[in-house]
Order: sequence, then structure tokens, then C-alpha cells
Amino acid sequence: MRLTFPTIAVAALALCGGDAVARGQTSPATDLQAAARDAATYVAKAGASDLYEIQSSQLAQSAGASAKVRDFARMMIDDHTATTRQVTVAARSAGLSPPPPALEPDQQTMLDQLRGLTGSAFDTAYLQQQRTAHDKALALHSGYAKNGDTPALRAVAKSAVPIIRHHIDRLQSLSAG
Repeated sequence: MRLTFPTIAVAALALCGGDAVARGQTSPATDLQAAARDAATYVAKAGASDLYEIQSSQLAQSAGASAKVRDFARMMIDDHTATTRQVTVAARSAGLSPPPPALEPDQQTMLDQLRGLTGSAFDTAYLQQQRTAHDKALALHSGYAKNGDTPALRAVAKSAVPIIRHHIDRLQSLSAG
């Protein structure tokens, strides 16, 4: 069998999960990076991300078993309220009228799952959801910081990246401890 470049490329794509890309399917992180080029999409997705973080963390304040989880949730509420405000100010300065943040269907589903839990079961589900949400948020903000079409929003996205990375680091320490 003679290996040609197309054969090697198809094999490499398949090994890397590229078979989904070849079928027109992409990962949520890839979708967010691609979507994070225009201001309106970025503002809507950033608002939804922050809203999920705030609402799920408000639930953690009352349903969480661990003081460390509740402390993390307090940080989420404070930090994501601040990033929502920053995105809104930057959008308005760019001449946009951002709509109020609204949850996406998958975020609503995650919130609904949390509402049925308490104690350590809540903590476990909350932390897992936070890891997923923060991976998506990092992809969104990193993608817009690199490729966004509005300088003021690119600056906000760039400033959000280290905050999100800090949250991811805290999540890893919470999971380890």
C-alpha cells in the first residue's frame, strides 16, 4: 500500500478526532472559537456564560456542602458579575446595544440538574459543570481576544482570559483536595 498525502491527512484527522470535522461536526470549544469573531455573537455568548456562572454559583451558596465550594461560588458570582459589566460597557462604547444575558439550552439543562441536588452530590456535580463551563469560556474569550472584530471587546476578552485560567486552577485544587 502506497501512502499518499491525502491518505496520511485523513488518517491523522481520524486519529485526532478529525472525522467529526470531516463530517461537519466540531467540538463545543471549536464552535466557540469560530463563533467568537463577531461582536454580537461574542457579547451574547459571554453574557450567557457569565449568567450561568452566576446562577449556578448562587445555587451553590445554599445547596453546597463544602465551605470551599461555597467560597469558590462567591468568587464566581463576584468575578462573573464584573466581567458581564465590562463586556456591556465595552459593547456600548463600540456602539452596540447588548441584549440582557440569556442562558443557552445546555446551560439551562445544567442548572436544572443542579436544582435537584444538595450536599456532597451537589458539590460534585457543580464542580464538574464548572470545569466544563470554564473550558468553554476560555475558548470563547481566547478566540475573541485573537480574532474578534471590535477592539474594545477584544481588550475585555483578553483581560478575561487570566481570570478564567485562575478559576480553572482553583477548580483543579478543589478537585484534588
